Amino acid sequence: MSLMARLQKQAPGKKLLQVAGQRSDDEAKENQYNELKSRVHYKLLDMLDLSRLAAAGDAQLLQDLRRGIEIILGEENIALSMAEKERLTRDIRDELLGYGPLEPLLNDPTVSDILVNGYNSVYVERKGKLVKVPVRFKDNAHLAKIIEKIASGVGRRVDESCPMVDARLPDGSRVNAIISPLSLDGPALSIRKFSKDPYKVHHLIEFGTITEEIAKVLEAMVKARLNILISGGTGSGKTTFLNILSGFIPNDERIITIEDAAELQLQQDHVVRLETRPPNMEGTGEVTQRDLVRNALRMRPERIILGEVRQAEALDMLQAMNTGHDGSLATIHANTPRDALVRLETMVAMAGLNIPDKALRHQIASAIHAVVQVARLKDGSRKMLYLNEIVGMEGDVIVMQEIFRYEMRGLTEEGKVKGRFRATGIRPKFTAQLEAVGVDLPSNVFRETA
Repeated sequence: MSLMARLQKQAPGKKLLQVAGQRSDDEAKENQYNELKSRVHYKLLDMLDLSRLAAAGDAQLLQDLRRGIEIILGEENIALSMAEKERLTRDIRDELLGYGPLEPLLNDPTVSDILVNGYNSVYVERKGKLVKVPVRFKDNAHLAKIIEKIASGVGRRVDESCPMVDARLPDGSRVNAIISPLSLDGPALSIRKFSKDPYKVHHLIEFGTITEEIAKVLEAMVKARLNILISGGTGSGKTTFLNILSGFIPNDERIITIEDAAELQLQQDHVVRLETRPPNMEGTGEVTQRDLVRNALRMRPERIILGEVRQAEALDMLQAMNTGHDGSLATIHANTPRDALVRLETMVAMAGLNIPDKALRHQIASAIHAVVQVARLKDGSRKMLYLNEIVGMEGDVIVMQEIFRYEMRGLTEEGKVKGRFRATGIRPKFTAQLEAVGVDLPSNVFRETA
């Protein structure tokens, strides 16, 4: 007999979360299971010592939960199979100490993004493609409780007065949530997962994001303390690329990272991580990225890494790059290297200083040495599309030259993007800086690809 049938027979007084003729049988069974899980969960809260459970090992925790669940099922005269009891135990453990239905997805290494569009609609990204998964919450209140748990874990809040929140999970995964009244169909949650084992440069080579020759050039650029801007759209892999470039920084340098939600995973010893703070309930106490950039300049940084340039902090970043803080790295949302520079100009204008356009472009051209453009292609793969060097000004225009580019040549029968990386044959001006610090590159690395 099915779980649903047994519950109907043995607990006839319980109302089922089912609308006849409107939901499939599977959905009705899932609603029935969620009702049972909720009842058992609330009874366990009164029965067990949660502070002791939190400190217990996983084996002891599961043993205590099994014992409590057996007692409750016996009191309600509900018989479940061993598989159903194990599922109930795992799910309640996730509710008590984790993030409920999200836990299996968070622990799945093949999932890179989790997108929750209301309590009964969950999508994940696997290998660059979005697919719907049979994961659901009990209701919108259950989903809102999970969002509140995530936000409170990093000192953020989400309620009607502050219905949007950027937060992070303990592993650094980025979380964005928006609730009613802004989200009309229930709370919406987006999680950009981070790998528990951070990607290294050899992973990008294996994935085809860059070639070995490009990797050597990028490593030389970071070691020679060039200022690099990583540009790309949403989900293109900017932060991952930034993480990998930061791995080339020598271990004996002092690094300060500045982010809205801390997600960088630097491996060096001497790292200071700074994170912005939203305003409190009275609307005061906000600390912006611009505040943190200014403060970082007083902390004797050797490298400043800005997670993402968003607003007026662009001006302070440029000034830092122009006043001895070489080797800085940052990301920006833009579709091309030229668009990235235009967006920088727009962000500097947010500072309200009315800097003449030509003076501002001179500052950009002298501060940033190179722009790396990354993108997610139609087949879900991520590629470095351009590596452009900024060579100076010509009149009122910032002059760039392409060093490497990725040329797309259509799709295969399986829908995979065909293409190749190509060196343009231009030897960049920054090779003089590489040689000055003793970084040697193969003589043919910039030779034009036939």
